[in-house]
Amino acid sequence: MKPYIKVALFVVIFIVLAAILAALYMFNLKHIDMAKAKPDFVITATLLQKAFEDNETLATGKYTNKIIEISGKIASVKSLENNIVNISLVTGSDLSSVICTFPAITDPSKFRTGDEITVRGVCSGFLMDVLLNNCAVIK
Repeated sequence: MKPYIKVALFVVIFIVLAAILAALYMFNLKHIDMAKAKPDFVITATLLQKAFEDNETLATGKYTNKIIEISGKIASVKSLENNIVNISLVTGSDLSSVICTFPAITDPSKFRTGDEITVRGVCSGFLMDVLLNNCAVIK
């Protein structure tokens, strides 16, 4: 067998094994219960949005992929498909807000515009709005 065929075969086997290991890791990854998780940061919606607005690079490094407990006033509630609910929090900025995505809320009518709320979720970054995913309401 020629040497370049052996190298190509070795590379293909290595890639297949890496893909299998990555799939097993993702399959066995534990789901984090946000209601019980310890937050990395506790902050208000206004301060979080201002941190991203003032220095997006610094705030991205500090808050992205971290568990954040955030409090603020509800600006809007949107029900999406599969019982997913997005709640926007007031930040004092006309251009951006903090959007909290809840994976499965069966009764979104319990959230009303103007109510104060505290939620915990994973910050996904800033795309005109600060995005928090997998949120849970903290009592």
